[in-house]
Amino acid sequence: MTQKMTVLFDMDGVVIDTEPQYDIIWREIGLKFLPEIKDLGRIIKGTTMPNILKNYFSNFPASVHKEIEEMVAAFELRMDFFEIAGSIDFIKSLKAAGIKTGLVTSSGEEKVEAVYDKLSLAPLFDTLVTSSRVAEGKPHPMCYLLAAKDLGVDPSTCFVLEDSFAGIASGRDAGMKLVGLSTTNSAASLESLVLKVIPDFKNFALSDLEALV
Repeated sequence: MTQKMTVLFDMDGVVIDTEPQYDIIWREIGLKFLPEIKDLGRIIKGTTMPNILKNYFSNFPASVHKEIEEMVAAFELRMDFFEIAGSIDFIKSLKAAGIKTGLVTSSGEEKVEAVYDKLSLAPLFDTLVTSSRVAEGKPHPMCYLLAAKDLGVDPSTCFVLEDSFAGIASGRDAGMKLVGLSTTNSAASLESLVLKVIPDFKNFALSDLEALV
């Protein structure tokens, strides 16, 4: 069974615990430019910067877009990268079982490289899809379909592990099976959208994933 399974991971809120940090910078951006939108940081979770600018800042000049990009980039340089509990050991167990894995993130390559360097993640993934590789970010399914193409697998054999509504929609529309992490949104809000909701990977093993096939 395991050789027919492929597992694709979102990064923030799934492999690394950064979402609470992003709340800080997006709260600052929201208050400065869009004070009428409550909780902007939660609304935009899981989406790429181009999509955020197009969907929420289209009425602002290019200079504001540049300012927002620079604010986020500067903030990311100061971020700490910690794993979601048990995530790295879980991915290692998949690799030990010969299962193909991929990282599919709305983040850019510079940030991913920093995460890879700090947590030594590069050997754990067989493909990497960042925002620079897709014309349409999450919730569009392009990123997950591209990962499946990279790995030469049928999308229907893939599991997607996601925390955001945009990411879940992306995996769903790619025709993949979904496991949700309640690191960003409540378990109750995810239950109807995925096969299983987990808080982290401490009590989640390959056998639990196989049971969902």
